[in-house]
Amino acid sequence: MIDLRSDTLTRPTPAMRAAIAAAEVGDDVFGEDPTVRRLEEQTADLLGKEAALFVPSGTMGNQIGVRLHCGAGDEFLCEAECHILNQEQAASAQFFGVFGRGIAAEGHLLTLGHLEDKIRPDDVHYARTRMVCLENTHNRGGGRVLPFAEVEQISAWAAANGLARHLDGARLFNAVVASGIAAREWGRLFDTVSVCFSKGLGAPVGSALVGTRDHIKEVRRLRKALGGGWRQAGLLAAAASFALDHHVDRLADDHANAQILADAVRQSHTLRLAPAQVETNIVIFDLDQRLGTAADFCKRLAEHGVGMYPFGKYRVRAVTHLDVTTEQITQAAEILLELSE
Repeated sequence: MIDLRSDTLTRPTPAMRAAIAAAEVGDDVFGEDPTVRRLEEQTADLLGKEAALFVPSGTMGNQIGVRLHCGAGDEFLCEAECHILNQEQAASAQFFGVFGRGIAAEGHLLTLGHLEDKIRPDDVHYARTRMVCLENTHNRGGGRVLPFAEVEQISAWAAANGLARHLDGARLFNAVVASGIAAREWGRLFDTVSVCFSKGLGAPVGSALVGTRDHIKEVRRLRKALGGGWRQAGLLAAAASFALDHHVDRLADDHANAQILADAVRQSHTLRLAPAQVETNIVIFDLDQRLGTAADFCKRLAEHGVGMYPFGKYRVRAVTHLDVTTEQITQAAEILLELSE
């Protein structure tokens, strides 16, 4: 199977497995796992922040970020199709009484114009607007990289208006490679950033949340409350650290492979890229209804050895990653064209 359903499907490479086996470990709840501490220092340095906390998942990292900046009866502003609002089970409402206010934007790319009139009045009838959350790259936006200059404007506006700024950077390193803008440059625009190690970077488990030392002290308490206090987590931290050392620059290969798929979609008379521009490792396309539903089409693809993901009734997503070679992507593109004719 050439499995392109998600970049979470990556498996540890032999070299990563060796790093896991050699990891020095301790009890992280006591702050005594040296490999976890090294990963946290490494991640904080990359993002230009004072401190970081290793957490089990990107969802936990994002939700802790929400709770850090918002309390019950507060709201945060975000793009209407972002992950934190749509793929995290409304956890901020379930656990914290925090409302996520989604704002629709063309191409799923928020601009300052979308936000500058959205702060609620100081009135007993309204939630308190406390935070702006952005997602980079944007999953449902087809892996689009947020325009840096626009993010700078949003960040400055939020800071001037007393709003916290959180970045869901699950695929931030894809944005770094595609844009050439260093992670610390993106990081300086936000109070907190969540980054994921288990997608394109290829680690088996884990994310990190970065911020100030005071932020991370509080975040550690919140992680414990959500059941995220783990023990000899250095085995997993070793994989994440290996990924940061060896798997960031190679994301460019995934981006190049995504262009092969995108070109196949462009050649088809019954498929249409959505969005038309493919910038990183995510390719989303719409089907002519004569091909059936996305679920039906993905089933036919699977029968021919290609895995893709139904992303709507007539919309399909394919994600390139380190477990799929250029030769396999070329083969998948040929099958995609064959089945779309």
